[in-house]
Amino acid sequence: MSGIVVVDQLVDWPVEVPGVDVVTAWEYLTNDVFTRLRGARVYNLCRRFGYQSTGYYVSLLAGARGHRILPDIITVQDLKLAESPGVVGDEIEELIEASLARIGSSVYVLNVYFGDSPVKRHQRLARALFNLFPAPLLQARFVFRGEDWRVEALGPIALGEVPAAHHEFLYQSAREYFTRRRAPRRRREATRYDLAILVNEDEAEPPSNPRALKLFEKAAEDLGFSVDFLDKSDYGHVAEYDALLIRETTAVNHHTYRFARRGAREGLVVVDDPEDILRCANKVFLAQLLARHRIPQPKSLVLHRANVADAGRQLGFPLVLKQPDSQFSQGVIKVENEADLKRETREFLERSDLIVAQAFEPTEYDWRIGVLDGKPLYACRYYMAADHWQVVKRDVRGAKKEGGHETLDVADAPPKVVAAAVAAARAVGRGFYGVDLKQFGAVVKVIEVNDNPNIDHGVEDQFLGPLLYRQIVEFFLRRLEAQTNSRGPGAD
Repeated sequence: MSGIVVVDQLVDWPVEVPGVDVVTAWEYLTNDVFTRLRGARVYNLCRRFGYQSTGYYVSLLAGARGHRILPDIITVQDLKLAESPGVVGDEIEELIEASLARIGSSVYVLNVYFGDSPVKRHQRLARALFNLFPAPLLQARFVFRGEDWRVEALGPIALGEVPAAHHEFLYQSAREYFTRRRAPRRRREATRYDLAILVNEDEAEPPSNPRALKLFEKAAEDLGFSVDFLDKSDYGHVAEYDALLIRETTAVNHHTYRFARRGAREGLVVVDDPEDILRCANKVFLAQLLARHRIPQPKSLVLHRANVADAGRQLGFPLVLKQPDSQFSQGVIKVENEADLKRETREFLERSDLIVAQAFEPTEYDWRIGVLDGKPLYACRYYMAADHWQVVKRDVRGAKKEGGHETLDVADAPPKVVAAAVAAARAVGRGFYGVDLKQFGAVVKVIEVNDNPNIDHGVEDQFLGPLLYRQIVEFFLRRLEAQTNSRGPGAD
């Protein structure tokens, strides 16, 4: 099997291409054959790509399974951002002007099929847009604003919206694309060492307290960085820096993701980078990623509307339900019986087409291992809140109580805990993660991998002190120096 076309209904893709199978989205998401399949090329032609919709999960879980997916989850998210049309650079603007120079109207709609246009004079522009946003089916709407053309809207186009006159061209473009390789996109490189730290002074539970932020600043200045603290109003200034450290709680449909994506596009070294935010923000992705890499985790089941009844039989009661994008113990609940399961899953599935159920395995504390660039950095024990099964206990008004904590030398943490944490972090990427684990004697299981882990003065820095902040900043320095060295002497 050289390729898989994923559609909402089989009738959506009537053309046959040798070596390419056509499957429905639900079959791809729920059939274990595709979970176990290795090295597949997947083309996502679903009608919807909204957050946590079926099309969204096809691209997200293809990444977890190691499949080569078009569009990948980064592109899906990019195309949803309101300012996506604004990311086209000068070169694309010149192509727009040249391509649309002879258009008589003030509005023009361009459809792009696998990087090609049915109108010959627009093919260079179509390829350039595809290189920026590699999605099988794109539609760009241009408007003439007095003196020049501007992108008014850019996004995926559903198969059902492709004009009948374009069908044969679309199918031929797909055939040609399926049989040739594409060059990766190039990224711009940075030249100066300036660090931006994104914060939110109004955030109730930020990932770093004020004293920790000051220690980040001092460590960076000691290593030769100039440091500025940014807030969400500073989006337009991201490109002025060489590196971006996000110390505001990240989320996918949020300005923190937009900052990360903008920084990555501009060639900054970014923590957390956009791929880390997308991957760690979704527990469905993490469950399948850990399974693929055979990293022990509590027995897990991806739930959808058709298999809710399986949870109790396979996992037993009580069990834990997890909203995919839950954070800080919110959106994670314990279910005691079948009636509770039906009620709670009904509510969860209104917000996401897939959720995670896990076997309930209580412990006195959870481990948190900080992993940076594939290496363990710090080790903490977070104890459960009094008379509660989680580290954080919240009442009906949202007030919280937390258990105690203990931070120790990584060398003093159980080797199996550290090894499992490092393996889980490396499965996600090479950034900065907080890996949560449970230990049952000699048995260790990974609960989740968090991007944007807490670094608070008095908690995570209890053992390393200022050295913790220095080691994180040194990560930026190594990446920036590697970029500079790769350009060679004489680079601007």
